[in-house]
Amino acid sequence: MNIKSLLIGSAAALAAVSGAQPADAIVAADPEPMEYVRVCDAFGTGFFYIPGTETCLKIGGYVRFQTDFGRDQLGTSDWDSWTRARVTFDAKSDTELGTLTSFIAIHGEASKKESGGGTSGFKVDEAYIELGGFRVGTFLNWWDDDLIGETDVSSNVTRFTSARYVYDGGTFRAGISVDEINTDDYLVALPSSGNEVGVSGMIGTTLGGVNFELLGAYDTYTEEGALRAWLSADVGPGTFELMGYYASGDNVYFNAAKWSVAADYSFKATDKLTITPGAQYFGDYELVKGIDAWKAGLTVDYTIVENLKLKATVNYIDVDKQDDAVEGFLRLQRSF
Repeated sequence: MNIKSLLIGSAAALAAVSGAQPADAIVAADPEPMEYVRVCDAFGTGFFYIPGTETCLKIGGYVRFQTDFGRDQLGTSDWDSWTRARVTFDAKSDTELGTLTSFIAIHGEASKKESGGGTSGFKVDEAYIELGGFRVGTFLNWWDDDLIGETDVSSNVTRFTSARYVYDGGTFRAGISVDEINTDDYLVALPSSGNEVGVSGMIGTTLGGVNFELLGAYDTYTEEGALRAWLSADVGPGTFELMGYYASGDNVYFNAAKWSVAADYSFKATDKLTITPGAQYFGDYELVKGIDAWKAGLTVDYTIVENLKLKATVNYIDVDKQDDAVEGFLRLQRSF
């Protein structure tokens, strides 16, 4: 028997055996329904539709490592390295009354020195609901906005539990906010009356490369207020900014001085490098009559790679009847 005959015989035998066995029916299973995550570009980059809904969600945040140096909150010359983690959830959807937004920011720090010692752990840093210009919850006030550099002192407390309304017409904007106040935030410890409320308001305009904003606030507990005017303009290769401040007395919004003037100029040296020199003068520093101060410094921002930035600042401060001081920080931050 040759090989060809052997192969033909083996194939015939195999076919006979296979044909003698009943064949199992093959039933195709119905495919499982699957919903892919869809990109939502109606509210900007990074949003996606929550599956099964018309709500768009964006998850972001950053991890920061920072080393502070100079006079710390304990009044001594020192340095302090610490880390921060921040995660944000921004949900938006269109409604007949405008965009409905809910925002949550979870924020935690480790090893940061405070007057009471090192701290760690997470907390809800911001949480609010916004619809058609109305916002309620815990969030940053307009006083949190400041100059580009890290030399100026432009506010005291900036985070409140508030109810506010903002009208934004593009070139013109205005808003008013009613803020709950914590009495631990004054220069001098004050007893709680149970009726601590502040009112802050903002008007601003933007025309071309020029922006102007006037911010005012009144603290009903101390019955004192503060004003701040901010002008910024594109000049040459950078942005020039000028701020003026006034406080009638100790209040929760601004109490660094009776009056103050600050300025800086931020210019892009390269696509990755931004350099910002700045200065500020304080009249009646920390509301002490006859004590003035001035501060000058330099801030450098460098983009190492996309979403990874290095920031460094060094500032010199001279206060009447006090020792001069040099302070600043070095920061590495990865955003996502």
